[in-house]
Amino acid sequence: MTKFAFENINELRDFMDKEVITTSEAIEIIGCSRQNLKQLVDYGTLKPLKTTNRDRLFLKDDVLSYQRKR
Repeated sequence: MTKFAFENINELRDFMDKEVITTSEAIEIIGCSRQNLKQLVDYGTLKPLKTTNRDRLFLKDDVLSYQRKR
């Protein structure tokens, strides 16, 4: 498991801007439907960092890694 440490809030914000993506962005990278992405999450293939009632947040590296394996 990778651990992240940030010196200040600006480093965290920079990380979030560059390394965390939304459901819509993940769908665009993978080239799949929203339903297919939901199935990937349900099967444990992709694990969101955070799930809300409207969206999921993913690590960009996880999504790119899945896309390369596909």
